Amino acid sequence: MRIMIRTLRASLALIALLAPASAYGAEQRLVLSGNAPEGGPDHFFVPFEVPAGTKEIEIVHKSLVQGNTLDFGLNDPAGYRGWGGGTSENAVVGEGAASRAYVPGPITPGTWRVVVGKAALAASPAAYQLEVVLRDAPTLPAQTNRAKYTESPALVKARRWYAGDLHAHSQESTDASPPLEDLAAFAKSRGLDFVEVSDHNTITQLDFFAGVQAKHPDLLLVPGVEYTTYAGHANAIGATRWVDHKVGQPGVTADGAARAFAEQGAVFSINHPVLDLGALCIGCAWKQPIDEGVVGGVEIATIGLKQGGSFFSNAAIDFWDKRCAAGRHLAALGGSDDHSAGKKQGERFASPIGDPTTMVLADELSVKALVDAIKKGRTVVKLQGPGDPMVEVASGDAVIGDTVRGKSALLKATVTGGRGAQVRFVVDGEADDVTEVTGDPFTIERAVTMTAGAERRVRAEVLVEASRRTVTSHVWLAYDPAGPDPVRDRAADDGGCNGSGRSPALVFAPIAAALLARRLTRRRATARSPSGG
Repeated sequence: MRIMIRTLRASLALIALLAPASAYGAEQRLVLSGNAPEGGPDHFFVPFEVPAGTKEIEIVHKSLVQGNTLDFGLNDPAGYRGWGGGTSENAVVGEGAASRAYVPGPITPGTWRVVVGKAALAASPAAYQLEVVLRDAPTLPAQTNRAKYTESPALVKARRWYAGDLHAHSQESTDASPPLEDLAAFAKSRGLDFVEVSDHNTITQLDFFAGVQAKHPDLLLVPGVEYTTYAGHANAIGATRWVDHKVGQPGVTADGAARAFAEQGAVFSINHPVLDLGALCIGCAWKQPIDEGVVGGVEIATIGLKQGGSFFSNAAIDFWDKRCAAGRHLAALGGSDDHSAGKKQGERFASPIGDPTTMVLADELSVKALVDAIKKGRTVVKLQGPGDPMVEVASGDAVIGDTVRGKSALLKATVTGGRGAQVRFVVDGEADDVTEVTGDPFTIERAVTMTAGAERRVRAEVLVEASRRTVTSHVWLAYDPAGPDPVRDRAADDGGCNGSGRSPALVFAPIAAALLARRLTRRRATARSPSGG
């Protein structure tokens, strides 16, 4: 680093001697080149000095070795000023404007740093070149459409299931193209109630929320960050402040990031945990060591099934369920990872906003209510999109995400919009046999006994053409010896036989077995027509 600083000072002195006085007064150019350090942290810094009176800084950056991928960002003397990632675009930062993914504001004199990430190095030495342009007048026009983010009031004041996409990118992710207006318009065209704008390692998209939200009073824009590292991506749902992603730098860890997001009230969810595509998606599969207790959800569906999600959804569901089996109450989530506001449909792995769709049972359509509901696990994922069947699970007054306490529980799964599909319960990760959905709505029931010292979990799934299409988060069951025992009570009420007159019926084992083992040998499935028949 000392050699780099001496080289930089020499370069500055040479430029000052050679540049004409008039040109130097208007613009200074610093050319900084070197090799990425071998080994060590994934990111390093290249410092440069900014004199008083500077109004705009432009960074031209490139890797000089074919096959190597370097990422770039910028820090001012106080810290973060933007993250462009692997884009080849120049980074421009001024007092009243900035290029996408960068933060406008005062140009403080002192030591600034170009941040360089060693995303993928195929050859060494990994040579790079930077050109820093310092101007005393801006070239970008003032961006008057930027405004400080404030949370939108609730768009709907009602407790119900809201449909949305929890993983979409605007042009503030430099690998994405859509203006925020295009993203919102397309999300609304899919019939969604909300969309989370989760741009990579930046919160600059929030500067544009106010104007776009005002134009779309029935679609809620949800703030967020896709926390992108070289060993995994995560979703900070509801985040409004930047958190350092440069794992390996002093004090920077994934645990620390998750806690920093939690302090903002956000949910930290693991994105596309098994999406291992190598150089096609650097760091997409989750391999970060982390305290599982700071994680609040898992993206069990990334991109719609027909766009390629079928290759990863089963493994992602297993990833999620394994953590649930360890006692983590994690919400099941889904997101399209759309980078084009639906304009790249037809391309491999290009899924439009809404494919898949996450349903959230919230008290109202507001950011706080959605985030709170996700924290409680009140979610259902439609693996393909908004037109998939819906399924809810309840046990008395308890709903998805709740914990039922007692000796046993009777659970009901209700399917809507699924005539011709199949439905099943999944108990402690083990799938029951499927039941044909012959009505709309259509209900099946399942009895489960609790076990002392062990928490149990139940979810429901709808299958279309024998493949999973809709997956709920869990209802949790905890043993309480003083709690209710509806399985025993139902057996006693039925007198040990089927006297309900409903078809097909809930059938118990002989009474003695029901009382002793409290095990249900068959499920009750009741189809109701809209007229109640």
